[in-house]
Amino acid sequence: MVQWMNSSLRAKLSIIMLISTMVPLLSFGAFTYIISSNVTEAKMKQSSIDTLGQMESKLEFVLNDIENMSIFLIGQNDIQQFLRAPQEDKQARTRILNSMANLASSKPYISNIVLYPNSQEIPLSTSTIYESELDEHINVFEVKEKTWTGLYSTVDYAGDHKVLSFIRPMRSIYTFNNIGWLLISLDEDVIAQYWSEPMLGEGRGQVALLNEEGLVISSTEKDWLSQPFDKYYSGVWSNLGAQEFGETLSGKGEDKRNILYYRAESIGWTLVGTIPYELNRAQNLFILQLTGVAVGITILINAGLVLFVIQRVTNPLRILARLLTKINPDEPMPLYQSNSMDEIGRLGQSYNMLGKHIKALKEQLIRNETRKKEADIRALEAQINPHFLYNTLSSIHWMALITEEKRIADMVGALGDFLQFSLNKGNEFCPLHQEISHIENYTKIQSIRFPDKFEIDFYVDSELQDKYMLKLLLQPLLENSMIHGIQKKVGKGTIAVYAENRDNRIWFQVLDDGIGMTEERLLTVRNSLDEKSDDVRNENYGLRNVNERLRLHYGMDATLNIDSKANSGTQITFSIPIMEGPHENHDRG
Repeated sequence: MVQWMNSSLRAKLSIIMLISTMVPLLSFGAFTYIISSNVTEAKMKQSSIDTLGQMESKLEFVLNDIENMSIFLIGQNDIQQFLRAPQEDKQARTRILNSMANLASSKPYISNIVLYPNSQEIPLSTSTIYESELDEHINVFEVKEKTWTGLYSTVDYAGDHKVLSFIRPMRSIYTFNNIGWLLISLDEDVIAQYWSEPMLGEGRGQVALLNEEGLVISSTEKDWLSQPFDKYYSGVWSNLGAQEFGETLSGKGEDKRNILYYRAESIGWTLVGTIPYELNRAQNLFILQLTGVAVGITILINAGLVLFVIQRVTNPLRILARLLTKINPDEPMPLYQSNSMDEIGRLGQSYNMLGKHIKALKEQLIRNETRKKEADIRALEAQINPHFLYNTLSSIHWMALITEEKRIADMVGALGDFLQFSLNKGNEFCPLHQEISHIENYTKIQSIRFPDKFEIDFYVDSELQDKYMLKLLLQPLLENSMIHGIQKKVGKGTIAVYAENRDNRIWFQVLDDGIGMTEERLLTVRNSLDEKSDDVRNENYGLRNVNERLRLHYGMDATLNIDSKANSGTQITFSIPIMEGPHENHDRG
């Protein structure tokens, strides 16, 4: 029996589902009374917790608003300059006070905003404070990190206020040195309105906001302020759980109360609500009755449905399991025949689609790897162009006859560097500065072959010099500009090469002011870059090869973009992801 259970999913599902449905049905009547007697209490507790949650959300909004306001004020140029200035600027002081006053007046819960300069000169305050107990709680000039004070009293023109203050050191945005302190005070009377608006416990509840030490810092009961909560409900503070919210009991008899709490975890404060326990003793409004006949009929119907559903579910799964056990990695996955459109049928269809997808991926992987190797080989072969080598060596020969040795040495050196980089010990990637040096060697050789025919400018972000890229990408583009753009132009031409950081990608641009192309010619060149195009002419071989390597190594986002106008010039652009090292994998095959 045990072995049969371990080997048969149908048996396990049948027994488990029958037991899991029969036991609850037989036990339902016994638990009905218990469930119904606890419904009202659970609903009231949940409603009260939800109410506290709404209060906590309002509190979090206020705290986040104060935090964001402090960050906003710290980043203000006027405030930064005022605090860093060796002497007080009265006009700046007036502007800052007006700005802070506007902020304070826009938020009803803000009592005052004060800016303390590091020099301990007269602070900037949006309100005139006649008396304050702040110094009895904390020394502002000794605050090293952002913090909240306890509840304390201040007296201004409107009278006595109970306030809480957020203090934050202010640092220079340039040197991060301390240049002052920012104090934003909350009016406890305004905050306390948040505890009164939702009627906790049908209006018979009490709400208090406690700090980390269990002291009341705001409450619907004003005589609780600044007092330990345990003074009124002994031992409750120490018995509160560590969860985000929960409930406990306090007192006995008529004084027994439900204590509910909700923590503001971002700051460590706790909202506590108290509700008389007698509100939980409401009578249930319904009684469920089950009869033996009804239970028996229900069990029989349920057992029949369970067995039917299990058979419908497990039969297709058994077929799929058999097919999966017969999979041969070297052969296509066997097909699953399904006539249904339910979840099991769609699972079978997904299995068939997976088989087709795996087959296609294998074929695509083989094709891409082959094409990638062919493209890299073509790139290396293209660099050692016999025609180019012949022209260069011919130029060296004639220069040896008619010029001094230094120019010959320069040309030979540039050619050696050019060929050395082309081989590059078989490495596919190189730092950007090496790629730039490579095309500089190329232009040095071409400038000797074609003196006073072109100028070339390089604009490369210094931060990109050591970033890695696929090698031998820029020289074919430069060669294309020279041969098809500059050499056919009457007079001297200019080529510009750009490399910039745009959205964490290296953006390249090769721009010339050569003869350009007509719209028809531009369309032909663009079509020749398409791997599926049959119109691939020899003169576009270099462009197509670069485009193919970009697509295989970086994906379709990195392919060439070509724009040109007749008699105006040509622009070729592409972008690749920034690579910190030669081994980052950006292949998109």
